[in-house]
Amino acid sequence: MIGNAYTVGLTGQSGAGKTTAARVFAENGFGVIDCDIIAREAVLPSSPAPEELSREFGSEIITPSGTLDRKRLGEIVFSDKERLKRLDCIIYPHINRLIADHAERLSSEGKKYILLDAPTLFEAGADKLCDLIVAVTADEEIRLERIMKRDGITAESAKKRFSSQHDESFFYEKADYVIRNDGTDEQLVQRTEELCRRIMHRE
Repeated sequence: MIGNAYTVGLTGQSGAGKTTAARVFAENGFGVIDCDIIAREAVLPSSPAPEELSREFGSEIITPSGTLDRKRLGEIVFSDKERLKRLDCIIYPHINRLIADHAERLSSEGKKYILLDAPTLFEAGADKLCDLIVAVTADEEIRLERIMKRDGITAESAKKRFSSQHDESFFYEKADYVIRNDGTDEQLVQRTEELCRRIMHRE
């Protein structure tokens, strides 16, 4: 719990449908913290993170305008688990400070329920901020097709991304609820709405 708000962590696999699930939570009154946006905020030129990352991964990951070249950094870390771990160690403390700031603000504004929409919830240690954890998963072939269409990348690039992420069994072990999304968007919306009602009427 952050402040007076009941905090739910939403995580899961790439291409499983987490974005749709997060939208449903927002429509049901949750204050949503999009940790992808927080991650971008953490590497703004005005923050200390880019300089730390440049020292670790090379100056080529910083564009001439001073912004982080996320694509170049991704090419470096997604194929090297040790370098990915190093990235995590550098960036997650910055991200978690911003998450806590945003959550406290939402709580002070009267939000009773907060959703941390966080693909790397466990890696960042942000699961410790949560009262409940929800994961969205789906069959790998379905996720592959979704990712290729959504991000305009090749199957090889998508599979490389998958290789740096947890498999489905991890989320069944770690999450309090798992939403399996092998069907339509309408089915995912219905399942997420049902879960929202269960959470908000838990008493």
